[in-house]
Amino acid sequence: PGVISEVKPRYTVEARRAGVEGAVLLQAVVEVDGSVSRVKVLRSLDTEFGLDEEAIKAVSAWRFRPGTRGGQPVPVQISVE
Repeated sequence: PGVISEVKPRYTVEARRAGVEGAVLLQAVVEVDGSVSRVKVLRSLDTEFGLDEEAIKAVSAWRFRPGTRGGQPVPVQISVE
């Protein structure tokens, strides 16, 4: 799959005040229509300040050119950091 549009996660005020920095590792599925589903956290950044949730919301809004097999669109599992 190729990214068509990417939404950046929102950095929460609480996380900024606490100085939380880093990356969330997510797993998701790019569906045959290019939408994203079944997003889950593989490596959490924080559970207190909402950054994991913001990362999930952002990746859920991404759009892709779907992956194909034999010329037909198929669901593809991806990892996003």
